[in-house]
Amino acid sequence: MVDEALMWSTQWLSRFAVALGGFLIFVGIMMIGIFVLTFFGFANVSILESEKFRMLSLGALLAIGVLDLVSGIIIRRR
Repeated sequence: MVDEALMWSTQWLSRFAVALGGFLIFVGIMMIGIFVLTFFGFANVSILESEKFRMLSLGALLAIGVLDLVSGIIIRRR
């Protein structure tokens, strides 16, 4: 009974780590793409300079950082 619970927990954690890793890879590719578009002048991100959007973008970056930290801890424990 304990082995089954441990096995289920390990499988769930593995699936969660894979899903979180895939999400972070996707977000990283999107961030690189936005940077490249902005760097070459194809996208205008001056709207993010207002106070409301600045806090939103900083919150999004914080959330991505926390998710990255969680995935690193999960991978380290495996």
